[in-house]
Amino acid sequence: MLRLYNATRYSLMGLASAWRTEPAFRQEVMLFVILAPLGIWLGESGVERALLVGSLLPVLIVELMNSAVEAAIDRIGPEIHPLSKQAKDVASAAVFVSLVGVVVTWALVLL
Repeated sequence: MLRLYNATRYSLMGLASAWRTEPAFRQEVMLFVILAPLGIWLGESGVERALLVGSLLPVLIVELMNSAVEAAIDRIGPEIHPLSKQAKDVASAAVFVSLVGVVVTWALVLL
């Protein structure tokens, strides 16, 4: 039980840190807060609602991972290095792909 308690505490600390320090995460949470109820309202079945709302969660997950990559790279040092740039760019691309997934899912379900 102690391990579960600590894991939960660390996760909540991570969410709080991302909220405080990452404007993109705050924007995506706001997007979730707006689109999740809309997806529940627009979905005509449980499956459609799950797809519409469920497609939003990977965006938050990937943004958290992107923030973790950026923090780890920044921890290494301030100098510009091609591999650091590549890591940050690839993590950013993952966020972009997750956002494309939302657009595609919503388009396929609603059109």
